[in-house]
Amino acid sequence: MPSIIYLLALAIFAMTTSEFMVAGMMNELAHAFDASISSIGYLITAYAGAMVIGGPMLTAVLLHIRRKQALLALIVVFFMGQSLGAMAWSYDSMMIARVITGIASSAAFGVTVAISATLVSPNSRGKAASIVLAGLMIATVVGLPLTTIISQHFGWRISFWAVAGLVFLSGIMIQWLLPSSSTKDQTNLKEELTSFKNPHLWAAYLTSMLIIGSTFAAFSYFTPIFTHVAGFSDASIPYLLALYGIFTVIGNIVVGKWADRYTMRILVTGLTLLLVALVLFATGGEHKAIAVLSIILIGVTGVAMNPAMITRVMKTAGSGTMVNTVHTSCITFGVVIGSSFGGIGISAGYGFASPLWVGACLAALGLLSLVPYLRKRD
Repeated sequence: MPSIIYLLALAIFAMTTSEFMVAGMMNELAHAFDASISSIGYLITAYAGAMVIGGPMLTAVLLHIRRKQALLALIVVFFMGQSLGAMAWSYDSMMIARVITGIASSAAFGVTVAISATLVSPNSRGKAASIVLAGLMIATVVGLPLTTIISQHFGWRISFWAVAGLVFLSGIMIQWLLPSSSTKDQTNLKEELTSFKNPHLWAAYLTSMLIIGSTFAAFSYFTPIFTHVAGFSDASIPYLLALYGIFTVIGNIVVGKWADRYTMRILVTGLTLLLVALVLFATGGEHKAIAVLSIILIGVTGVAMNPAMITRVMKTAGSGTMVNTVHTSCITFGVVIGSSFGGIGISAGYGFASPLWVGACLAALGLLSLVPYLRKRD
């Protein structure tokens, strides 16, 4: 793998850390803006919503620009949004900052994946994508805890500035080290949109959305499930989340190694294991050993299947920037669907295990979406 692939992963790490970091400093932000915890939660929703809607729109504007210049422009926009968040003087200004960073992040995901595909041979694109997306995985294991610790000891503004500084540093290094792209990778909106006439592309998007939706239906409520269903103490939660994160990284590495060669087999096997894990957790989660086994299985499948999902999309419709950005939006929409329906289950009085059943249903639908492609061997 070219070393620049790891630098792209660093940029994704910083941006994903920004997405998650609010979850670790809700109390501090609620106190700073004199807002409720639920209102602070909307800052996370706004980020995700901006990724779903704004990312493809911004990508369409940047299609006439070479990918390196487009990525640098997005890093600048993200840096400005993150800096605004660090200086936010009110809840409304923080909301604006989150929308700006969400839009830039979504478009940057699509551009970085497209760039990584041009830096390697076609049969190594899945592996390259897995390294770039490792930045996303590591953000949950390292980025979120670090920004939370910084916020607790030095204040939430310093935490925001730290992420802004990391994004700025990655931008400088990309400017120096990423080769200038040729005119061949420039496209226009009309050329990109022709890819969306392919129904198999939308089938791939649907499967990705259902995989991530099923995972986040459970992940979003891991903490109350661990404490209220499995009976773990509050002190053990960080270690359980870290365990999940570690196996997500491991799964991402393994899937990335084989994604190019066994794309469909990985998706079918991964979704089957994910479904089994969610049902196992929902039916036997009161036993600590079963709970731990379940989160390991969810970690090693779920989000870790990202390289296979991206490889399938690239095999179906190429490595265009818009194709990958819309894919990012579909994945993010899966997060919204999973977490929302999981919360509805709890609010409706079905218990803290209900998000696991929601996740299982979405995983089952994901498997059904693959039925027409079961004969496809790669």
